[in-house]
Amino acid sequence: MRIGILTGGGDAPGLNGIIESVTKALLFRGHEVIGIEDGFLGVFEGRFRSLKWSDVNGIHGEAGTLLGTTNRCGTEGREEEFCQKYAELKVDGLVAAGGDGTFRGLRPCLDRIKIVGAPKTIDNDLSGTEITFGFDTACSVISESIDSLRATANAHGRIIVLETMGRTAGWMALGGGLAGYADAILIPERPFRRDQLLAFLKKKQDEGQRGLVLAVSEGAHAEGEDPTVAFHVAGSPERDRLGGISEHLARWLEIETGWEARHVVLGHLQRSRNPTTTDRFLTMTMGAMIAQIVAQGAWGSAVVYRRGRVEQVPLQEIMGPPRLVDTDHRWIRLAQALGIFV
Repeated sequence: MRIGILTGGGDAPGLNGIIESVTKALLFRGHEVIGIEDGFLGVFEGRFRSLKWSDVNGIHGEAGTLLGTTNRCGTEGREEEFCQKYAELKVDGLVAAGGDGTFRGLRPCLDRIKIVGAPKTIDNDLSGTEITFGFDTACSVISESIDSLRATANAHGRIIVLETMGRTAGWMALGGGLAGYADAILIPERPFRRDQLLAFLKKKQDEGQRGLVLAVSEGAHAEGEDPTVAFHVAGSPERDRLGGISEHLARWLEIETGWEARHVVLGHLQRSRNPTTTDRFLTMTMGAMIAQIVAQGAWGSAVVYRRGRVEQVPLQEIMGPPRLVDTDHRWIRLAQALGIFV
């Protein structure tokens, strides 16, 4: 068979791992693999290339994606054109590695395109799976940043507010914040009370703590307030880009506590790290299973992580609404047990 593979939406550590594992497993079974460039844009523009063993050998350890990607090109209003352009590729099926925007864009064509999905996002907020590849690597960046920032916070006697990605889900701030033992973790699912946060910080002051580090999700906000929007991207499926909460918090905390405060926005550093061993194993296993699904002709499936293993599920299971942090999640309780404000 001739199988296409594309990577869509924002890049995530592990995308190259999926490309390498899927390509090698399919080539080993005697199939032809073509890589579609820049996600949906490559379909619309007919840009693709044949993938050989030598093209993908060793890329699993690299960040980014060999095929390129974009989150500025959707299918809304162009569904029929997309299906027609896809037909011109003359492939027998498609492996799509992407997030909610990618699978939302593919939904109108499910009856005309044979698809196997690999859910991807550093935000870890896709439905139907417990872990998405890229998340572990992003959390490692956050936790290591907290470790580093604690040294300068203590040296200068400052509060440092570290802003993470995550959109409307707090998984990254929570996971990375826990791993780095942040003093406070603020996430969108648990709007914080300003008076309680101030009381917590002032208690730390009274106890003689010299510096603090707060892990704050870009979508975090106080009770009765809206998330901070940094800018808008016209024509994007995700128009409002959140950001700026860390700077606002730092300025407010400095005024209210008298404690010098600084802010740090990790931004795309969370995407650009080479994947961790955990993410490498995850994408390797997913790629091998995808090749098996293709061989079985079990189109309309996805590979997900559940209960400690990679499983095959119906594709629709990863097309639900964002999977948010339960306000009583075990990680929340763990943070509270450690005296972390959350």
